Amino acid sequence: MKFGGTSVADIERIKNVARRVQREVESGNQVAVVVSAMSGVTNQLVAWVNQLSPLHDAREYDTVVATGEQVTSGLLAVALQEMGVNARSWQGWQIPLQSDGVHGKARIQRIDKTELDRRLTDGQVAVVAGFQGIGPDNRITTLGRGGSDTSAVALAAALNADRCDIYTDVDGVYTCDPRLVTKARKLAKITYEEMLEMASLGAKVLQTRSVEMAMNHRVRVQVLSSFSDAPGTLVVDEDEIVEKEVVSGIAYSRDEAKITLTRVADKPGVAAAIFGPLADASINVDMIVQNVSEDGRTTDMTFTVTRADLQRAVKVLRDAGKKLGFEEIKPDANVVKVSVIGVGMRSHAGVALTMFRTLAEKGINIEVISTSEIKISVLIDEQYLELALRALHTAYGLDAA
Repeated sequence: MKFGGTSVADIERIKNVARRVQREVESGNQVAVVVSAMSGVTNQLVAWVNQLSPLHDAREYDTVVATGEQVTSGLLAVALQEMGVNARSWQGWQIPLQSDGVHGKARIQRIDKTELDRRLTDGQVAVVAGFQGIGPDNRITTLGRGGSDTSAVALAAALNADRCDIYTDVDGVYTCDPRLVTKARKLAKITYEEMLEMASLGAKVLQTRSVEMAMNHRVRVQVLSSFSDAPGTLVVDEDEIVEKEVVSGIAYSRDEAKITLTRVADKPGVAAAIFGPLADASINVDMIVQNVSEDGRTTDMTFTVTRADLQRAVKVLRDAGKKLGFEEIKPDANVVKVSVIGVGMRSHAGVALTMFRTLAEKGINIEVISTSEIKISVLIDEQYLELALRALHTAYGLDAA
């Protein structure tokens, strides 16, 4: 059982979590719990470190930031003990959960489950601080964004758990964001691949790394709410889903920005000359489209970067401008990426046509297209986001009855 920051935001909510854990214990299950820091605590800890030193030592950053989870694991263990449940808190280094030495975004390498296994067999609940491990230099490491989800899935894999339940502030995975599409419905099951695409394309329910790990180790994951008893969504292997929908969901990302370079010389090596400097500056490029001019000598190159990287990307390209030899650079931050996702696409034709026709009927222009085996993404003007999501949701028959 893994509980996020909103689920353990205050003492009342920690008591609520303890009651849920108690229920599982009383059902006869052996339970390991992974907790995040209380809502807002990690941000505060990060802010304090940055206030003292913007160019801080990453090892000391991890020492400070890991304390959020330490507090929550201790408090939940106390709450469980108060209810008469045999429980003990564990920090990452006590298990130990061994990671590499990349402080701030460490990757898990090995979990020694010997002692945990023994305690669980004896009926003790293990309350584990998520997001943290211990590096080769014997110092505390943190696992970066979504680290507690990753801790939970890794622990479930190490312990051969029947399931990894991830409790959050939503009660499952929906066909689309229910705040924007009122007819969105909750999915009973979704495949690892679909969840991976949805997570990487903006769905905030699960972090990409944890889904990747669940897929690699075949850990069945359930997403459910810590504020209601509604059944959640199971993230499982494709074989577990008998009737595969052609399209399972529609995701969107506002985190996109578009850059167009006009009249670039159309010759071998030009793409490497453009994207090389961006890669050197650690700027990730996502969607790319190239249009060759009538005379065949020049090309317009359009691609997307994250909004946070837009200004930096423009500067890198301007600095390399003389060597690249383009005419003009046109940045645009008012775009969104909309993606339709489904493993059923592999065996069904016409999925792309439905998307393009639906958007055309609504007068929405597609600026860039990218596809993979189970997804089609388009870039459109931000002002049409809600209209596009609702129209596509209906077009693919995803609306709730």
